[in-house]
Amino acid sequence: MARITVEDCLEHVDNRFELVLVAARRTRQLQLGHDPLVPEDRDKHTVIALREIAEGLVTSEILKEVEVDTRQELEEVFAPGEGEA
Repeated sequence: MARITVEDCLEHVDNRFELVLVAARRTRQLQLGHDPLVPEDRDKHTVIALREIAEGLVTSEILKEVEVDTRQELEEVFAPGEGEA
């Protein structure tokens, strides 16, 4: 697949600084188990997030969503199984 450029993403996000925040938020969601909006193609979460932004599937609206307590989500995802600790 072709490389994702900042210019591709800036068509859907206002500026570079906001792009960093949007990409970070979406990457976090993917790491927590949210379904990708584009085929994964063995890409890392950061690349998937940028591809979603470049295709206009994720915008700065993601920053306005109410975020669930990230710490609680992380504890649920990375909690040791029973008998482990």
